[in-house]
Amino acid sequence: MKHKLRLVIGVHGVARPAFGILCSLAVLTALCGETSAAVASEGPNRSDAPFAIPTFHCVGLYWSPPGGAADRQVLVRYRRHGESEWKEGLPMRYNPIPKTDEDLTDYRGSIVHLAPATTYDVQLTLAGTTTTTNLAATTWSEAFPAGETIRVTDRNEPLAITESGTPKAWRVYDGRGATLDVRHQHDACITLNASYVIVRGFTLKGAGATNVPPSRTIGAIRIDGGHDIVIEDCDISGWGRLNPPTGFGVDYDAAIYSRSSTLKRLIVQRSKLHHPAYDGSNWYEPKYPTHSAGPQCITLVNTAGNHVIRYNECWSDLEHMYNDGIGGGSNGSFQGSPGPDSDIYGNVVSHCWDDGLEVEGSSRNVRVWDNYIAQCLMMIGNAPASIGPLYIWRNVVARSQSQPNAGGGNFLKMGFANSADWMTGHMYIFHNTVFQSDEWLPTGGLGASRIVKHTVSRNNILHVRSPQNWSASENKQNTENDFDYDLFNGRVPQGQEAHGICGEPIYASGAGFDEAAGVGRFQLTPSSPGAGAGQPIPNFSDGFTGNAPDIGAHQRGARPIQYGVRASQR
Repeated sequence: MKHKLRLVIGVHGVARPAFGILCSLAVLTALCGETSAAVASEGPNRSDAPFAIPTFHCVGLYWSPPGGAADRQVLVRYRRHGESEWKEGLPMRYNPIPKTDEDLTDYRGSIVHLAPATTYDVQLTLAGTTTTTNLAATTWSEAFPAGETIRVTDRNEPLAITESGTPKAWRVYDGRGATLDVRHQHDACITLNASYVIVRGFTLKGAGATNVPPSRTIGAIRIDGGHDIVIEDCDISGWGRLNPPTGFGVDYDAAIYSRSSTLKRLIVQRSKLHHPAYDGSNWYEPKYPTHSAGPQCITLVNTAGNHVIRYNECWSDLEHMYNDGIGGGSNGSFQGSPGPDSDIYGNVVSHCWDDGLEVEGSSRNVRVWDNYIAQCLMMIGNAPASIGPLYIWRNVVARSQSQPNAGGGNFLKMGFANSADWMTGHMYIFHNTVFQSDEWLPTGGLGASRIVKHTVSRNNILHVRSPQNWSASENKQNTENDFDYDLFNGRVPQGQEAHGICGEPIYASGAGFDEAAGVGRFQLTPSSPGAGAGQPIPNFSDGFTGNAPDIGAHQRGARPIQYGVRASQR
C-alpha cells in the first residue's frame, strides 16, 4: 500500500510520545545462516505481512497494515520471549516513498538496545484501530562457529580469499602476529570474494600501487563480493596513493573498501585504522579550493547493507588527514552508505576534512550511537535520508575543524545531495552532546543554514560557537520538523523548542575524553541547565532515575563511556 498522504509529526500535548517503530517476524539466528522468515527481507517486499531484519543489538521493523495513513502510527511493545513485562518501543510513522520499492513497506522503524542471541516477542498495533499482530524476532549471536582455520605468516604479496565457509563452520584467516606489507606494489593487502569468512588479527601496510590510475579506488582490504564477513582485531595503516594533479591522496582510497552491490552482513570490529600514506585536502586549499578529497578509513558504495561497524579506532594526524572517516555513496539516491539496516556504534573517529561519519542515501533503518567524533568539519553527514528512518543518538562530538588553524562546521550536516527531492525519509536525533573541549565548537548544530526536513530532535546539547550561530536551522524550506527539549546556546527556529532550554551546559569535574584509555565522561552537574530536564523517549532514554532523563549523551549515575577497541555495550 503506497498512498502519498500528508505527514503529521505532532508531539506536544499527547500522553504518548509521537515517535515511530514497527516490528515483525524474524528469527534469523545470529549470522550462523539458519533460514527463517527473515529471508523475505533480503529484497523488496510490498506484502502486508510484517517482517524484521536484526543485528546484534537492534531489530529493523517493516509493515504495511491495511488502513495505514499519515495520521496513524503503529504502536510497538516488546519483551524477551518468556518474560511477562512488556516495554514500550518508539511508535512507527507512516512514510511510503514514491518512485521506489526499496522502502519495502509503508511503516519502518527500529527497536534498539537489545541483547544478542535473544528472541523477543513484539506486539504491533495500528493506532485507532483493532488491527494488531504478535511477532517474534531474534538478534544475532556474537559467537561465530569456527570451521577450518588458516594461519597466515608475514608476506609482501596480497592474500586472496576466495574460498567460503558455511553457516555452521566459518572459515577463519588468522593473521595474529603477521604483517602483510605490499610496499605499494599492489592495490590491496587482502582481496576478498567469499562468504562466512573471518579475517582476524592482521597488520596491513602499504596498499595502493603507485602505477594504478586514480580513477580506480583501492582498499587495503578490498571486498569484491560475498556476504557474512567479519573483519576484526586488525591494524591497518599506510594505504593509499598520491594524485599528482592535486598533490593529495586519491579520493576514497580506504583501509576497507567495497562497492559490491551484493555485499551484506559485513562486520568490522575492534580494529585500528590509522595514518594513510598521503594527506587529504580540505575545502580551502589555496591551490585546490574545492570539495575535500582524500583517503578514508572505510568506504562502502551502494552495498546491500545490514552491516555492523563497531568498536573501531579511526585516527591520524594533521599531515595525513581523511576526507570522510567512515562513508561512501551514493548520497542522492535510494542506496548510499553504509547501506540499509546497518549499525555504527562504539567507534572513535577523528582527523577528517569533511564528515566523521557519512550516513547518507537511503538511511533505511540506519542506527548511529555511542560514537566519539572529533577534529572533523561535519561531525555526522546525513544529507539526505531518502527512505529512513535514520536514528542518531548518544553520540559525543568535539572540535569542529575546517582548516588547520580554524574551525567551523556542523554537528549534523543535514541538507541534501543533488536535489532536495531526495529529502523524503524521517530522522530521529536523541540525546547527543556537542562537547566544548576547547575553543573549537561547531558553528552550527542541526544543519545551521541548511535545509532540514522530517526530523525529530529531543534531549540534545546543541552547544555552538556563538549565540549568533544557529543551534537548529531556520531555513525557509524546512519542512515538518519537531525540535524540543534540547539545551542550546544559539538561535533556534521560531515556534520550535517550546520546552527547550537556552543556556550552556556545566559538566562534572574531570569531564572529557581520555584518549589513552578510550574513556569518556560527559555528565552534567546536578545544577547544570539540562540536568533532569529531558523528555523520556521510549527505548532510547532508559537508565535514568527520577521523573525525566538528563539532556545530553551521558546520564548522571551511568558508568563512564568506553569507546574503541576496548568498548562494550552499556
